[in-house]
Amino acid sequence: PAGRARLMIASLPMYDRPELRMETDALWAEIRDALRRRGEPAPERLTRDTPVLWSHWQDPDLVFSQTCGMPYRTRLHGHVTLLGTPDFGLPACPPGYYRSILVMRRLFATNMPSEWGKLRLAVNDFSSQSGWAAPQNYMAGHGFSFNKTVETGAHQASVAAVIAGEADIASIDAQTWRLMCRFDDPLSALVKVGETPPTPGLPYITRIGAPANLYRAAVDEAIARLAPRTRRSLGLLGFTQIPASAYCAVPTPDLLEN
Repeated sequence: PAGRARLMIASLPMYDRPELRMETDALWAEIRDALRRRGEPAPERLTRDTPVLWSHWQDPDLVFSQTCGMPYRTRLHGHVTLLGTPDFGLPACPPGYYRSILVMRRLFATNMPSEWGKLRLAVNDFSSQSGWAAPQNYMAGHGFSFNKTVETGAHQASVAAVIAGEADIASIDAQTWRLMCRFDDPLSALVKVGETPPTPGLPYITRIGAPANLYRAAVDEAIARLAPRTRRSLGLLGFTQIPASAYCAVPTPDLLEN
């Protein structure tokens, strides 16, 4: 149908580092071709020029994207189709799950949550599971909370803020941290002081009403066809199904009034 030709929005924004641009494009090419083989239209290239991700995720013409657990449970659940979750084989995490790594400057590091409440938490975004919800839920489990925040806009900016002394502690998505350790060498200035419990990882989504099983089969096929070297570079082990209920069961902390 003519209307289907408009479905031309696809993005993989969450781990799309410049150093992995070629590998991310290769992953999308395999997903795109697997969808097309099944009769589903898909854009030739990923969209990378839209800074506001909500405009992708909420667009009725969305073909494919990756979101975060907190946006999914707070705003997208029931308005997009949950496809599944990539598995990055993160240590001590079930397939498709991840956790946050809490980091501080080496000279000022303390691994005592009782001392963290007075610290300035660098927050990439207040809709971020890894950067905001996970550390607050972790602190709540110890009977404390982060009461001071510095909003940075990105995990890399949070790390930079801690290194520069503009914030005291940051909570970084474990896969992002793994890539940062590979490409940015933050360990010369920072040290891990804790890690949050695993929660469901960053899921792949499409528009509401899309043929979910067809899409899932396409993603399975795409990852299987991806060159082993490309999979290793992305850290991508596979694709797993985590139910929506597991995402929605994660607590959402209240926002602070700074």
